[in-house]
Amino acid sequence: MHYGLMMFATDYALRPDELARAAEERGFESLWLPEHTHIPASRRSPWPGGPELPKEYWHTYDPFVALSMAAAATTKLKIATGICLIIERDTITTAKEVASLDHLSNGRFIFGIGGGWNAEEMEHHGTVFKTRWKKMREQIAAMKAIWTEEEAEFHGDFVNFDKLWSWPKPVQKPHPPILLGGHSPQMLQRVVDFCDGWMPIGARAQQFESDLEDLRRRAEAKGRDPKTVSVTIFGAPADEARIRRYQELGVERVAFGLPSADRDTVMRLIDRYAEVARAAP
Repeated sequence: MHYGLMMFATDYALRPDELARAAEERGFESLWLPEHTHIPASRRSPWPGGPELPKEYWHTYDPFVALSMAAAATTKLKIATGICLIIERDTITTAKEVASLDHLSNGRFIFGIGGGWNAEEMEHHGTVFKTRWKKMREQIAAMKAIWTEEEAEFHGDFVNFDKLWSWPKPVQKPHPPILLGGHSPQMLQRVVDFCDGWMPIGARAQQFESDLEDLRRRAEAKGRDPKTVSVTIFGAPADEARIRRYQELGVERVAFGLPSADRDTVMRLIDRYAEVARAAP
């Protein structure tokens, strides 16, 4: 079992380079940073987490900039987006950022992705909420081509480009692991169809064990070895019994959530999570 940390890295919280050093010093495997370019002031889309949207959602750093600082401050810590809203991003530019960060970190990047929940945020980027999953599928296919081919070419409904050259290529072959977050039968099928792993949110995974069985059945039906589809519990509870159960189920990683807060507050929690990790290795 691997243990990671996740935090909304913001302009008022502990810096991502300091956070990364602290995580590596305490033996954590990975650091996960989420993404929101902005939050529309209309607040039309309801937040799935409750009635009040926390302010960190519109104070986050760009994850690739923040993770670059984290990578430069460490030598072993894996750095990850959790999650990257690729449906709001240019495909070619994002492929370049992923490859660059993986190359500069010597193969330490994990590409956590998601479809998002804020329809008007997507609209500001020119993305239609109802077709975001079709767009994502094409984006991932196009990025894989850019990462693995000398002359990549892609022609779809949402992504379209003629032959191009793009270097560097990722250090990890064929590319950094792609993990998809979410909860639904359709989401599990997307994981099996074009991703390397599933990333459910611990607090929302009410039927995790049955969903995990469903995921593995879908992998077998697709002709994939279920063991090749990793599972990361995102925002995992700091509960030793639950973590041991995750281990029994073959979960690869749990990532504990940290608040966007000052150094002392964050460090106290990191130390507590380190104790939990040691108690349930």
